[in-house]
Amino acid sequence: MPKVTQQHMDARREQILAAARRCFLRDGFHSTSMQDLFAESGLSAGAVYRHFTSKDEMILAIAEENMRDVLDITLAVATNRQGQSMGAVMAELLDVIRVKSAEEGVAALAVLVWGEAMRNRSLADKLDHLVGRIRANLVTLVREQQKRGALPTNVTAEAIASTMLSVLPGYILQVALLEPAAVAEVPDAVRALWPESAGER
Repeated sequence: MPKVTQQHMDARREQILAAARRCFLRDGFHSTSMQDLFAESGLSAGAVYRHFTSKDEMILAIAEENMRDVLDITLAVATNRQGQSMGAVMAELLDVIRVKSAEEGVAALAVLVWGEAMRNRSLADKLDHLVGRIRANLVTLVREQQKRGALPTNVTAEAIASTMLSVLPGYILQVALLEPAAVAEVPDAVRALWPESAGER
C-alpha cells in the first residue's frame, strides 16, 4: 500500500475545513451535521474522522486558523518591525481581516465562533489563549513605543494593548453585518487616530 504523504494529509485536512466553513456559514454550527460535512467535502466518513473526531474539533481548528494571521502580524511587528506606529499596525490587522473575510468569510465565522464559545468551554479556553498571545505581542510593541515617546506612559502598556485589541471585534462585527463600503475607511481612520509622533515623521 503506498505511503500517504504529509502533503496529501494537509490537503485533505484543508479540504475538510473548507467544506466545514461553507456548511457553518450557510447553516450555522448546530444545524450542520457530520453527514452534511461528509457530503460537502465529498469524502467518506472514515476520511473525515481520520483528521477530526468531532464537529467541535473542526470549529476549534477554524477558530485557530482565523486568528493565525492576526497573531503572525502582531508577532512580526513586536519582533521585527517595531518602528511602526500603533495606527499602522492596527490598520494592517484590519486590512488582513477585510481581505480574508472577502475570500473566506472570516468575519462571519468569527461571530459564529464567539457565540459558540459562550457554551463551549474548550473553545472559550482556546480563544482566551490565542487572544492572550496577541495581547502579549501588542504589549511588547506598546512598551517599545512608550520608550520612544510615541505613546503616553501615564497608562500601562497592558491597558493600551487591551484598548487597541478592543478595536478588532467591533470591526469584525461590522464587516460581518454591513456592506463593505460602510467600513472601507476604518483602516485610514485608525492610522489617523494613532499616527507616528511628530519626532518620528
